[in-house]
Amino acid sequence: MEQFLWLIPLGFIVGTFGTLIGAGGGFILVPVLLLLYPEKSPETITSISLAVVFFNALSGTFAYRKMKRIDYKSGIIFSAATIPGSILGAFTTSYIPRNIFNGIFGVLLLIASVFLLVRPKKDNEIDKEAPKGHILRNIIDAEGNKYSYSYNPVLGVLLSLIVGYVSSLLGIGGGIIHVPVLVHLLNYPVHIATATSHFILAVMSLSGSIVHLATGVLSKGMWQTIALAIGVLFGAQLGARLSKYFHGVWIIRSLAIAIGLVGIRIIIMAF
Repeated sequence: MEQFLWLIPLGFIVGTFGTLIGAGGGFILVPVLLLLYPEKSPETITSISLAVVFFNALSGTFAYRKMKRIDYKSGIIFSAATIPGSILGAFTTSYIPRNIFNGIFGVLLLIASVFLLVRPKKDNEIDKEAPKGHILRNIIDAEGNKYSYSYNPVLGVLLSLIVGYVSSLLGIGGGIIHVPVLVHLLNYPVHIATATSHFILAVMSLSGSIVHLATGVLSKGMWQTIALAIGVLFGAQLGARLSKYFHGVWIIRSLAIAIGLVGIRIIIMAF
């Protein structure tokens, strides 16, 4: 019971920081759970993390909805694209040599971290005209801030499919990958990217969690999931509120540092 209670504040911290940077929090949770529960299988740890990411993303989505920062039109398209990948990732978790995959993935995260630190995206970078084949979006949030940008829908769908697979495989939720993709490859303003990423995460993590629940893997960590979910539901609300006070550049820098730390941790786990 004591351990159950300690997981609630852990979930609160994960929910707050994860929602602030639009990453879901799984990148923090997986390494922590591996240290707390060395006796549990990687599949069980992954299933717990992915289920907690769902509750975090769901709570964060409601908070960002009130702020009117979610791009629902593109979010629905990208979230639908993540579903096949997330289901496949949940099924193949136990079949791929994790040390090899984690090593490669860890290096890629370190490269992404350096890239984001060197070239953070500024919120005032907007598209005046949409290039051919791009979709132009104009969004006004609850505070009257206007965001104009355009993105390539084909590229967005392909990248979302990959993000869905990788994030479900590792149980990290995907926002830690999806936010940089939305910002740097699809030209999203940072605050719209973090909010839309949470909406996408809710759909993607739900589909992966359903697979883990159906296969019985999630049942082995149900109590841990419940305790952490209680914490993230409240932490996500705080994270969304705090995002209003952070400049987009600092959100990206925080995300870059988080990505780098996770990359190092994953590489250590691989060896």
